Amino acid sequence: MVAESAFASRRVLVTRPAGDASDMLCASLKMDGYKVFSQPLLVLQGSPKLTVAQCQMVLQLDLYQHVIFISSNAVHFGMPLIEDRWPHLPIAVNWYAIGAATAAKLERFNVEAFTPGRVMTSEGLLALTLLQNVRDQRVLIVKGHGGRDTLAQELTRRGALVDELPCYTRCLPEMHAGELAANLTQWRIDVILITSGEGLSNLQVLLTPAETNNLKRIALIVPSPRVAGMAHSAGFDQVVTAENASDLAMLRALKEWRRGTGGR
Repeated sequence: MVAESAFASRRVLVTRPAGDASDMLCASLKMDGYKVFSQPLLVLQGSPKLTVAQCQMVLQLDLYQHVIFISSNAVHFGMPLIEDRWPHLPIAVNWYAIGAATAAKLERFNVEAFTPGRVMTSEGLLALTLLQNVRDQRVLIVKGHGGRDTLAQELTRRGALVDELPCYTRCLPEMHAGELAANLTQWRIDVILITSGEGLSNLQVLLTPAETNNLKRIALIVPSPRVAGMAHSAGFDQVVTAENASDLAMLRALKEWRRGTGGR
């Protein structure tokens, strides 16, 4: 049983998509003594069927020099599609993961991936040595539909031949008008953990400007300066920027926020 602490009454909302990652973060927060609530701001759905062009990308996997997974969800939905056609993966491929959690998921498929370390962003991947001189090399980016195109654009600018394999969609959760604001008020949420720019965008969609204004007392923990800028523009005054979107970085930023509130 968790010992009572000066901040045990602090109420935290976790917004990761439902699944193991969300469950693990919630469990860590509870062990630290927080009152935890979960409301995913993204709903993930696997793509029902690959197009002919996408099937060709997978069938020609051995022709790519670099395969990049942009999230752990890309591994979850993308690797089964790849393994279905490649029971033995090609060996002359450099594999990449945007962060440690994504790399850990790839390890379950016996894939060892390069990661950018603490900078778990497209910019972090672009700083890796192996992705500097990629002229005329083929790159496959495994990702969800939509999202940022910074990675593909910059690799193309460097001369790479870039293909994208979208294998899942990110959807807005179905909620009635005013439902999220009512829940945040009823649960007396003190801080919301936002782990992506798209999650923050969906938060803005689910809250009216008036509701956002009424909820300015709530702090946001965000994964990057880019998302922090979005949060400030959306009208949130209390924003703490984590190093990245990992559980460890989110927990560290939460401790920073707690220190800023005097440990209350």
